Amino acid sequence: MFAAERRQLILEMVRANGAVSLRELARVVQTSEVTVRRDVRALEAEGLLDRRHGGAVLPGGFTRESGFPQKSHLATAEKTAIADLAAGLVEEGEAIVVGAGTTTQELARRLARVPGLTVVTNSLLVAQALAHANRVEVVMTGGTLRGSNYALVGSGAEQSLQGLRVSKAFLSGSGLTAERGLSTSNMLSASVDRALVQAAAEVVVLSDHTKLGTDTMFQTVPTDLITRLVTDEPPGHDDRAATELQALADQGVQIAVAGASGSPGGDPTPARDRRRDVPLPGPRRGQVPGPGLRSATLGGDQSPGTERARVADLRRR
Repeated sequence: MFAAERRQLILEMVRANGAVSLRELARVVQTSEVTVRRDVRALEAEGLLDRRHGGAVLPGGFTRESGFPQKSHLATAEKTAIADLAAGLVEEGEAIVVGAGTTTQELARRLARVPGLTVVTNSLLVAQALAHANRVEVVMTGGTLRGSNYALVGSGAEQSLQGLRVSKAFLSGSGLTAERGLSTSNMLSASVDRALVQAAAEVVVLSDHTKLGTDTMFQTVPTDLITRLVTDEPPGHDDRAATELQALADQGVQIAVAGASGSPGGDPTPARDRRRDVPLPGPRRGQVPGPGLRSATLGGDQSPGTERARVADLRRR
């Protein structure tokens, strides 16, 4: 296993469990504790985790947030696949809001091809991705620049969103749980994301599997306001992410699982045809399923136990 692959797996384990011993990390990545200790030191230098005696933990618990340079190197193939699938939810001529984040930046790059689109955003990176799209209108919020994620925050951003109404909001965050919904580590970012949610008829959360089951300090979108979740398929060893997906589905969130084969050399099949949707009890809040997802309703001989089994079995397919 190459060092980059090893370190990505170490990060996923720490994100999934909060704290992992060096012995356990060495067992999973099938290398020596000396090598794992070296990997952990390298990841700590990048601000992605913290070392503790005999193990590794999430950086700073509920209080610390990784900056853009660190986030941009995490789960890149998964974010690409998620963005491919989420772009299929956007129709020609729609007005939407797109929040800040590395996954939403990937989505914005794909939205440049949607004619007649209006995108409202507080993210400089999203705006930059759409700057040369001649058929897309970009509307920036006001606010104060937060340099760590290139986003506009504060009262100016929130006030500029008052009275706005769009069809969909696309948001990312630092963590997602069925209990609290989407959350982030920064109070100002959370406040702007809540204002974006208030402007939209539907809320679509983009979250790779490393964020599932992770809870951070400030809630942005409670679970009952999340219309759809677009995520990637958890690896076979990540029981926590699969369990969280089931819990979100039980609460009525429509879930689409994208394959991570959108990377170079992967399956050339369009992402829309690769998607794997989780059957749910039907649309939420009176919404009609969008074109990028197949909505499945329960009926006939389908039982809740059957649906739970399908979700739990995601990691074995």
